[in-house]
Amino acid sequence: MTDTPARLLQLLSLLQTPREWPGGELAERLGVSRRTVRRDVDRLRDLGYPVQATLGADGGYRLVAGKAMPPLVLDDEEAVAIAVGLRAGAGHAVDGVEEASVRALAKLEQVLPSRLRHRVSSLQAATMPLVGPWRGDGASVDPHTLTVMASAVTGKERLRFDYRKGDGSESRRQVEPYRLVSTGRRWYLVAYDIEREDWRTFRVDRVASPFATGSRFAPRELPAQDAAEFVSRSLSRMQPELDLDVTFEAPADFVAARLTHMGTPVPLGPARCRLRVRVSESLEWVAIRLALVDCEFAVASPGVLAEYLADLGSRLTRAAGPEPSFGQG
Repeated sequence: MTDTPARLLQLLSLLQTPREWPGGELAERLGVSRRTVRRDVDRLRDLGYPVQATLGADGGYRLVAGKAMPPLVLDDEEAVAIAVGLRAGAGHAVDGVEEASVRALAKLEQVLPSRLRHRVSSLQAATMPLVGPWRGDGASVDPHTLTVMASAVTGKERLRFDYRKGDGSESRRQVEPYRLVSTGRRWYLVAYDIEREDWRTFRVDRVASPFATGSRFAPRELPAQDAAEFVSRSLSRMQPELDLDVTFEAPADFVAARLTHMGTPVPLGPARCRLRVRVSESLEWVAIRLALVDCEFAVASPGVLAEYLADLGSRLTRAAGPEPSFGQG
């Protein structure tokens, strides 16, 4: 192999395999001398790849962790696997999958050959992730929509899209996108609405046909500390607040691990704790979250939540009993 850039890429691909490569084996794989392998390893080091060499009769090379993240070389199968994983996580707003994941997906899909993009789309369409009922209705997001938005945010490019409000009404929007924010349940776009001359928060699962116009803009000053705070304030205005006072028959760390982003329970003993917090969530959402903690609990307030849980419990009990008679006759 006489093409040095291609040889370096092949060498890098081999070294990214988690093993040590004897110099002789690398030379044979690349069709060059051991001296050329040594020179190529030095070139990779100059590019920032931390290649470690070991002494011995044949010597060996291994790629180790460094101080910075150099570019990776992926084969077809690896690229498809990563793209599918990022699509699945981004499309269903999994906890911990933030805007960085969407940016990574946008970069990866931008350089994927068409044959691999087709494989990714086909595999995504043929699979169905197991998503819990606590995700909320309509929270599934088209990954293509996210990548278009992420690219527009990064490139400071105006966006057009169709938007469906909560009451079902639809409109065409043109915005200056600022940031994407994931709450763990849903994705939101923070943007300046040009026609309404004001900042808005858009639920991404209600967006259709996003289109980057190519028109650049100078970012405006956001009327909040950051996009996450802006979304939080927007949601608090939309949702009624609930003052929770709930006692759990389980250790505090057990409950906290199952009620992430919902406050910190206070221990009342080794196997008992109490959660007192104000939340801006729907009654149904809170009830399901509490039920999924998977332990005994008692709601002191609000009363409306206790009533809803009692009604929900009755319906679930009936559902688990003999075949109901409704719909017959």
